[in-house]
Amino acid sequence: MNLERAIYWYNEAAVNGSIKALYNLAMNYKNGIGVEKNERKAFEYYEKAADQEHLKARFQLGYCYDKGIGTEINKIKAFELYEIAAEKGHSSAQNCLGILYEYDEGTEMNLERAIYWYNIAAENGNKVAEYNLAEQGYLNAQFKLGYCYDKGIGTEINKTKAFELYKEAAEKGDVSAQNNLGVRYEYGEGIEKNIEKAIYWYNKAAENGDEVALYNLGECYELGIGVNKNEIKAFEYIEKSAENGFVNAKFQLGYYYVNGIGTEISKQKGFELYNEAAGSNIKVNLVENDEEIVNDLDKVNYWYHKSAEYDNKFALYKLGGFYELGKGVLINKVIAFDFYKKSADQGFIDAQYKLGHLYEKGVGTDIDKEKAFYLYKIAAEGGNLNAQKCLASLFEQGEGTEKNVKNAIYWYNKVLENGCLDVQKNLDFLLFLQK
Repeated sequence: MNLERAIYWYNEAAVNGSIKALYNLAMNYKNGIGVEKNERKAFEYYEKAADQEHLKARFQLGYCYDKGIGTEINKIKAFELYEIAAEKGHSSAQNCLGILYEYDEGTEMNLERAIYWYNIAAENGNKVAEYNLAEQGYLNAQFKLGYCYDKGIGTEINKTKAFELYKEAAEKGDVSAQNNLGVRYEYGEGIEKNIEKAIYWYNKAAENGDEVALYNLGECYELGIGVNKNEIKAFEYIEKSAENGFVNAKFQLGYYYVNGIGTEISKQKGFELYNEAAGSNIKVNLVENDEEIVNDLDKVNYWYHKSAEYDNKFALYKLGGFYELGKGVLINKVIAFDFYKKSADQGFIDAQYKLGHLYEKGVGTDIDKEKAFYLYKIAAEGGNLNAQKCLASLFEQGEGTEKNVKNAIYWYNKVLENGCLDVQKNLDFLLFLQK
């Protein structure tokens, strides 16, 4: 080994534009190998190599800015360089980026992003990132990374990758992953729908005390999803979930008491549970409409109270919306579907439209275009603008009914008459076809 000759040839190559030589010289000057240690020169060589998109040099230059090696500390520049290198797969940069997110350096604190990058780095074999995850209390990198892919935290949503990671974590005993895996199987997200496997994983998680899994099992028994309908079992599971503090379960348990589902009717217990879930005591008779209420949980509480009244179709419709959109409660498309159906069955036009939409798209239920068409037609004839648009589209496409251009034109015209102009192109196209 002749370090002096190595440095000579690195310099020669660097003069002739070798990016790798620039990087090697930077490493030598940083560590004092073959030359006198000189952090300023190391920084300058890293900078030259990084300017030519050398991946490792970009990370090292970021590290120099991060730690003040050969330059003044500049966390913002460090963050920018780490981010570039991290996105190109550099595991140390991914870990360092997570640290900056965690400690509010060079960027705003964002623990979700920190966890995301620690997970990515750990998945790429970075042991320091694995330690950082352990320090954060997130020992199961697969579950957290799966959650990031599931919700689009720090990356694009990828339900298939989310499923794969949840499955790995679930098989290792992660309770939250077991429940989430059940959800994936129930809704067919990232994997083919399989209700039997959904029930299996809900049971696994419930056996380990997961309150959300207990709630999901209760919902399955109430509605007969993958199991024989059994309202008493539904009540028992929801009660256990509520006892473990799950807000959705407290609302649902209250609803069971008010309506005598799986238990004897007790409106007093039901209202107490509504108030407990919301952490407030709504005086329904003093509130004219929910616009007077600011907090989403209080709004959910208000409409649960209203749903106990005799003519409650609007309240049921509102509750469907809360569960569909996740306002005040966790998103639950099946419960949303159930509330919309209860409202639609009482003749509420807007609920009939929403129920038709859920049947058309397969949200909270299996796709059924014929049922969608039937419900859209009822709601459209009742004056619901969205139902009129959807009905026209089904006639145009021949979905859920026979294709009928004349009827499609009729309903598009109705939509235009009601002031909605965004269907003009559809109408013009059909009129052109008729010429």
